Amino acid sequence: MKVELADIISCENKEFSKQVEIELSSFRSRMGQFPIVKKTPFVLKFTNDDNKRLLIQGETKITIVIPCNRCLEDVDKEFSIVIDKEIDLTKSNEEENIDGLDNMIGTSLDVDQLIFGEILVNWPMKILCKEDCKGLCKQYGVNLNITKCQCQKTELDPRMAAIQDIFSKFKEV
Repeated sequence: MKVELADIISCENKEFSKQVEIELSSFRSRMGQFPIVKKTPFVLKFTNDDNKRLLIQGETKITIVIPCNRCLEDVDKEFSIVIDKEIDLTKSNEEENIDGLDNMIGTSLDVDQLIFGEILVNWPMKILCKEDCKGLCKQYGVNLNITKCQCQKTELDPRMAAIQDIFSKFKEV
């Protein structure tokens, strides 16, 4: 969704608030595509401060389904997004884009791009379904949180295979 800011930019010390609906249905990045299952509309507050700077403030919560890093089960991850941006109105648009708020297209603000950037910055390094997630069996791919795998648990060092053969020959029955 784009919000037109020409009116507030042209009027000194003007304030206005606008309820904004997030149009994103999924979060797509190099890591993959993740569905957004819950999003709340939020109120963005715009303030023109003496024609020197434009303040943009707002808060929302978005829930994205991300697979667990160990067992690949879906986990609902809630992102609390706080927007608190400041645009220097004394600079031209090209200079402003270089300084960091590249969500401005002329005098309109692309809210979905703003939200996308905030999610990307707050993306967690690792997602776990629970702290003690056991993950998947390396041999059979069974979710170890649900079932117990019957495969051999110890991975043997191939350099020690000859010694293991000696011990297995002298095993007591």
